Amino acid sequence: MEKLCPRFEKAMGLLSTRWVGLILFELMDGMKRFSEMEAGLPISGRLLSDRLKLLEKEGIVERKIYSEFPVRIEYSLSEKGKKLEPVIKEIQCWADDHIKLEEIEEQNS
Repeated sequence: MEKLCPRFEKAMGLLSTRWVGLILFELMDGMKRFSEMEAGLPISGRLLSDRLKLLEKEGIVERKIYSEFPVRIEYSLSEKGKKLEPVIKEIQCWADDHIKLEEIEEQNS
């Protein structure tokens, strides 16, 4: 049996971190302000901030600060992050083909 690659294990750990996939999916549409993401995702501002810091530290998300008043901060996928787009799209296709909405509704009730 082949030994699990530590890089693969780290990648899967990162991508399976709660909310990371949805944040990446949200940023695939382009640059977003923090408030836009907070309004569009069912996640607290504090947790969103933590996840964005994690993704920025990993070089997947870039943060751009505009010195205006009030300060404006926008987030986007880095080149490294953009390389995840086909992976995320494939996961979406797989989910569309193999996960029934009824299963999700049952889990949430």
